Amino acid sequence: MRNVADHLLAVALTVFVAQTFMARALFAQTSAGRAGAASGASAATPAIPLTGAQSAPQVSVPISENSRFEQGQNFVDLPSVFSHQWSLTREVPPESIINRDYIRTRSRVRRLLTLKQAVYIALMNNPAIKAARLDPVAAQEAVNMAWAEFDPDSLANIGLLDSSLPISTPIETFAASPQLTTNQYEWNFALNKILATTNGTLSLQFTNLYENTNNLTQTVNPYYNPVLQVSLSQPLLRNFGWKFATLSVQIAETQQKQAQWMYEQTAEDFVLRVGSDYWNLVRAQENLRVAQEALKFNEDLVRQNRISLRVGTMAPIDLQEAESAFETARANVYTAEANLETARVTLRQDIMLNPEHAFIPENVEPADAPNPREELRLDREGSLERAVLYRPELHSLRQAIVTDLLQAKFQENQLLPQVNLQAQYGVSNEQGNVICGPSFGVVTPNCTSATQPTGGYQVPFEGTYGSALSKMFDFSFYNYAAFFSWEMQLDNATAKAALSQARVTYEQQRMQYRDMLSQVITDVESSLANARADLKRVAATAAATEYAREALHNEQQRFRVGMATTHDLLQFEDELVSAEGNEVQTQVDLEQARLQLLHAEGRLLAFFGVNFELQDPHTNIPWFGRF
Repeated sequence: MRNVADHLLAVALTVFVAQTFMARALFAQTSAGRAGAASGASAATPAIPLTGAQSAPQVSVPISENSRFEQGQNFVDLPSVFSHQWSLTREVPPESIINRDYIRTRSRVRRLLTLKQAVYIALMNNPAIKAARLDPVAAQEAVNMAWAEFDPDSLANIGLLDSSLPISTPIETFAASPQLTTNQYEWNFALNKILATTNGTLSLQFTNLYENTNNLTQTVNPYYNPVLQVSLSQPLLRNFGWKFATLSVQIAETQQKQAQWMYEQTAEDFVLRVGSDYWNLVRAQENLRVAQEALKFNEDLVRQNRISLRVGTMAPIDLQEAESAFETARANVYTAEANLETARVTLRQDIMLNPEHAFIPENVEPADAPNPREELRLDREGSLERAVLYRPELHSLRQAIVTDLLQAKFQENQLLPQVNLQAQYGVSNEQGNVICGPSFGVVTPNCTSATQPTGGYQVPFEGTYGSALSKMFDFSFYNYAAFFSWEMQLDNATAKAALSQARVTYEQQRMQYRDMLSQVITDVESSLANARADLKRVAATAAATEYAREALHNEQQRFRVGMATTHDLLQFEDELVSAEGNEVQTQVDLEQARLQLLHAEGRLLAFFGVNFELQDPHTNIPWFGRF
């Protein structure tokens, strides 16, 4: 009876091991089958692959992307801007509204994605990447603000002044009027421009005065007085230099380039994270499969041991050992299921594939399986050279060094004394109605007319506002002035300290660059070391799996002839499961090591066909920045 029971147990275990091998073969053939087996209840809805060709996402940030934030800023839009600020409607950001119905929405689609597809979709959809993409846009607006210093400033004012004052002497007004009345009107315009070439300030002023009064002392009444004046304030030492004024623009442009490189670094880090999460999900699925197989094996063993115990061919302690192993295996399944759900949620939220606009996006199942046979070239010198050429962190720090060098150049100029040349030239004219008649009770006229033919003189200001403008350019009435000014601290302590501080910052930036070079070298060489070790580990764990499988087969033959116990068989099965788990672990580690090495070289985006090109912020020069 004991031999029959042992024979039955051996047959059952043989069938189970054969089924296990078949399941593992299916896993190696198709990743979709692996995902379905590891998904539990979700396997009832198969994962849907993407259809159609998928193009690489646009990672470079064109300068024109600022235009979507600059809408509604033209002159014709100013009335709507004015009315909008007085709007009684309380504007509420959509993110501040919590909709319970929306929170309950969940996409039921399971999408089968390759790693490349996952990277593309994540780069297009992930909000963190979208937010980082706006950093170069904001930096470009800083460039526009630097150019705005040369935007011409226009001024205008229109005013009137009416006054009625008591007279102080009876000869001030006609017919001894008790009131001295004056009406004045002004309309003035000005235009100021900082020159982008020499850093001088050019100003153009056009002022106008109209006055009408009953004062007899006013020879021309009413009269027009237009004045046109141009002036220039030009620094000659400090803040002077051919296009020195655009130094702030150059600094802003280097900072904008730095923002682009930092955005690429963010994108590289994000792609590495997506790749790591992708392979972590593959590992979690395989760990669950292994845990479920171990649970099934222990469940069958408990059933067989109970049969053997009932027929008297096994001691109770053997059943207790099998039941303890079964409960442990069940706990391991629970842990593996939780780890799988965590890995699935992490990857899902990274990719954010959500065409239905639900609160919970589509679940993602990996379509790729580890491929240890894929070639991995390990070239230390080549990897270090590529890292120096392509790492965005190094590009960003090089731009930061240029920024600090320009800052030091500016502070060096501030050592010079402030010497300014100020010059102005203006023309004016006066026209109006000339008063003909006695003044101050004296018969002597102040002009000649039909009623006063002799004894006077003609005042040459008879005319209208139009004649005043035309005669103004006869240059008969003008003014000009020129001034030199000097300013400098006796010891120039402020400028010296600022220059020293700028040089210290520049030197610090250079040292930080060298430190980053050391970190890059460490990153590259550690990535190479891990990749070499993973290549060897893959071969070693594959051999270990084959040895464990062969050992289990041999132990099974010994069990059939009664030369091995159930405990021995369980030990060999545990070793095979452990070896297979180690093999999958090392295969996933190798895939992650590939990504880590590409990231260390700064070529992770390029590996997936995502092109990043630095955009030149100097191409968008406003018209007022050209002079």
